[in-house]
Amino acid sequence: MAGILVTALMLFLIKKVCEGEPTVGGPDRVVDQHGTNKLVYITSQWALQLVNDSLPFSRANSFCRSQFASLLTLNESENHEDLLELLRQTGTRSSVWVGQSSKPAAPSKQYLQISALSFPKESHEGFARVNISFPALSAISMCVRVQWDRDWNDVSTIFSYAAPVFTNEFQLRGQLDVQGRVLLALIIHGKHLPYKASFPNDGAWHHICVTWRRSGNHWAIYVDGESKDTGSGTDTNRDIHGDGILILGQDQDSFGGNFTEPFFGNITDLNVWTMGLESRHIRALNSCSTLSQDMLFKWSLDRISSHPAVKEVQTSLVCPAAYPQVELQDCRTLQGWTNQLPAWGQTECSNLLPFVCRSTKERYLKMKQMSESQSVRPSAFMNHLMMLSNRTQPILAQLPTDLNNLAQASVLLNISAQALEHTPQGELQPADMVSLIQLLSLTADIPIQPPTPLENSSQDGVLELSQHFVSVADSIICDENRLKWQAIKEVVNGPMDVVKSIDRMVTHLSPHLMSQTDQLTITSPNIKLELQQQKLQEGSKVSSFCGPDTESHAHLDCISVPPQKIQDLHSNGFYKITLVNTWYGSLRPLFNPEENITMVPTVTDGSQRYLGTFLGSSVVSTTVLGDDQPVSMAVNFQLQHRVENSLGTVYDPVCAFWDFDLSPETGGWWNTKGCKVVSRHYGHTVCYCNHTTNFALLLQVYEAQRSPENEKALQVLTFIGCGVSMCGLLFTFILFIAVGVPKSDRTTVHKNLIVALGVAELLLMCSDWASDNRAACFLVTALLHLFFMASFSWMLVEGLLLWSKVVAVNISEDRRMKLYYIIGWGVPVLIVGLTLAVSVDKYKAEDHCWLNVQTDTIWAFVGPVVFVLAVNAVVLCRVVMVTVSSAHRRAKMLSPSSASKMQTFDLTWAVTRPVLILLPVLGLTWLCGVLVHLSVVMAYVFIALNSFQGLYIFLVYAVYNSEVRNAIKRIKEKRKALSFTNCSQPTSFLHSQRVPVSSWSRSPPTPSSPETSETSGANSSTSMSLVIKNESFRKESFVSFSMKQASENQVVQLTGFKPSGC
Repeated sequence: MAGILVTALMLFLIKKVCEGEPTVGGPDRVVDQHGTNKLVYITSQWALQLVNDSLPFSRANSFCRSQFASLLTLNESENHEDLLELLRQTGTRSSVWVGQSSKPAAPSKQYLQISALSFPKESHEGFARVNISFPALSAISMCVRVQWDRDWNDVSTIFSYAAPVFTNEFQLRGQLDVQGRVLLALIIHGKHLPYKASFPNDGAWHHICVTWRRSGNHWAIYVDGESKDTGSGTDTNRDIHGDGILILGQDQDSFGGNFTEPFFGNITDLNVWTMGLESRHIRALNSCSTLSQDMLFKWSLDRISSHPAVKEVQTSLVCPAAYPQVELQDCRTLQGWTNQLPAWGQTECSNLLPFVCRSTKERYLKMKQMSESQSVRPSAFMNHLMMLSNRTQPILAQLPTDLNNLAQASVLLNISAQALEHTPQGELQPADMVSLIQLLSLTADIPIQPPTPLENSSQDGVLELSQHFVSVADSIICDENRLKWQAIKEVVNGPMDVVKSIDRMVTHLSPHLMSQTDQLTITSPNIKLELQQQKLQEGSKVSSFCGPDTESHAHLDCISVPPQKIQDLHSNGFYKITLVNTWYGSLRPLFNPEENITMVPTVTDGSQRYLGTFLGSSVVSTTVLGDDQPVSMAVNFQLQHRVENSLGTVYDPVCAFWDFDLSPETGGWWNTKGCKVVSRHYGHTVCYCNHTTNFALLLQVYEAQRSPENEKALQVLTFIGCGVSMCGLLFTFILFIAVGVPKSDRTTVHKNLIVALGVAELLLMCSDWASDNRAACFLVTALLHLFFMASFSWMLVEGLLLWSKVVAVNISEDRRMKLYYIIGWGVPVLIVGLTLAVSVDKYKAEDHCWLNVQTDTIWAFVGPVVFVLAVNAVVLCRVVMVTVSSAHRRAKMLSPSSASKMQTFDLTWAVTRPVLILLPVLGLTWLCGVLVHLSVVMAYVFIALNSFQGLYIFLVYAVYNSEVRNAIKRIKEKRKALSFTNCSQPTSFLHSQRVPVSSWSRSPPTPSSPETSETSGANSSTSMSLVIKNESFRKESFVSFSMKQASENQVVQLTGFKPSGC
């Protein structure tokens, strides 16, 4: 019994595991709540989804795009076995749609230079013969471009086809009516059809196509892409005879001769097909596209022989609008398999077939996980959506494939917009965003019927749908969802997918949105959409568009089409244009800041160091629709810089656009082709691009550096300053040792600071020579780090020592010096050691011997330095406050009232002067380093103050130090005494000659020993008096003021030295 239970438990666990992770290579059948039947075959890399709901090719492609997948492409050998296995396991025997393996050919240019034949009125004999062999035809289509002579009113034959057995087999002729229009008529099998199709006799080029099919005897005449006349049921039901002659510009009364009814004007671009063209083909041919399928003759003067009166000329054709060439061809299908190889076919794109979508395995599994989580535990947004739609299942969890009418899409968008309003801000979940992005993608591709007059209610419905569309899109790309965009990056390419859906939606709906108005604006907090329509015959208007107004009312985000470019459209045959302008204000935070935009730096003179490129503005876009078809045009735009200026960095703007074709698998990328900067300003940049799309500013970030000349001058100044500083430090150290300066904690601290600073500056001078050797440079970097840290540590000790002289600190001198040594040498060794242990690979900079400022390693130096400077600044402020306030009080007590102001000023300066001289010793001049990047002048000031720091110390501690000078004086007097007398007690003699710098009373000073130069024996007094000699008062003037005694037998020196002459 126990064994049965264990077995059952194991089977249950295996079942759960298999349900949780689809088996590689196994089919996974999914049927959603809308009845969409999808069979998924998962491989090690891909997920192939067979959708059994039959759709036209365009809708199949749209559905795959909404699933963040693509229609399975053609000729991908790695997919053949997977696709075969999927179709075999699912038992699919019908054809399925497949996509193109390469990008469809780009639409033809709108300006086409082409050779033409000119038939002048001077000769009625002109003709041209097309030298091709005609088979018997059950269908035929002929297209030609003609430029009618405006002064010719009689019947003219554009082309005539005569067969040996029947002369008037197929012919197109025209004549002018009383209203000045050219009427066209066909002759088929000798039957003359009525003059009905027409075009204005305006001297312009017109595109004429005629088609005929034996099936039903259907015929049609198209002018400039539009059907003008059509019919069926002629009397004779037979093929067009073969082996005939095709003549341009003349009617053949006999086979190949007896020409009558000549044509006057120009003819070009004659093409013949052995099939009946459809309306979609002819509209595309009118736009200068080509169709090679079943083509019998393609326009070429090499295959035409003409009469001498007919001249060859070059002409410029204006194509009304771009038209995708893929619409001209039948769409590709997979019909089956032959010997394990795919059998490809073609069929009408409007046919209904199943199809296969392909996505990555990771993307499919992530989407499946999100869908299942919504089904089990709907989010707050989905709960609101179900409540508003009276559903019990998440309505957007699985969108139907047959979302093909505006009414259904409008309802979904409406309740989605209402649910978003009821959902608290920030509670929209990643799965909700994915579902909404899918809904936008499907809605944007809903097919729209050709423009026809609509009822007012229908117009209102289209406008309402557009408003809901923009509202939902705004909620998705708002700044509050930037973290959620990172959560769905495995599924959605990025926020530009939403932008692309908006572009498609507006392009499809613009004919209906603008049918009753010339301007329409839809706004939301983060999106502004505006449509402007102009009739070009009324003259071009200003086409500028700006984003929402700002508080400063200046430097808006604006875009415009140059008026001359719009006027050129009118000159080229366009009747109206529609400008679709959009502003997106919240896209910049949604791009991952860690994903640096790869771009070549624009600054290459070495004056700045390139750090990276990022999006630095809003996004604006313009789409120009000429006669409801996209037209690419040049635009000007200006965008504000949306970036906070950081200290030490500069930004160089680059004009760019989002290219959806640059990296299709990731949704596109930024491109700069065709764009340039017109002018740069402090807060905005003006750009020009020679095409229309979505534009933005990319800001290239550079580390502020100096010109090579300034850099060289600063290096020379640093080298000279360090050399002078080292000499000053060396002389100071020698004097301290040689002349016998009295020993004390103060002099000990001075010596350690001199050693640390001197070694650091010596290493700094040698660092350039070590940069060529990687190991030596690394060692120099570590030693520089150590000794500069030691220098600042001893500067900190100088501050602590000064503080101890101002504030009573009950620590013995021995214990205090041990603490000072730990701070001065122990802490730097610890910091450097920990830094090397943690980040040895990122320790050194790439191009010089110093810490890497591009990583956090630099904080191992900057952090302690900032701490030292902060502490010493506090110490200095405290010392200044104590000394100045004490001096003021004493000056008021001793100075006459009439001279109090003058004496107070002099006394304040006399007390403050030695404290200010302490700035280099305390390291506070390094505060100038914070301002170095603001100006090159600050760099010179910083180097001057710190490179000559050793010279300052030499002047303060040696040249103007009374202890050093007294020690030198004692040596001189000793030598003088030894030279003139043989004294038995030179030490007592020298002691009797010592004059202390300061005393604690107005009585004559008491002697002090060299070992206790900071103390005196004034034990009988409970107060202290600091005696300062002020040379500016009078020759011999002493001032005294009281201070609280730090300890019973200790005299406090406020400054770290004894000024000479005090």
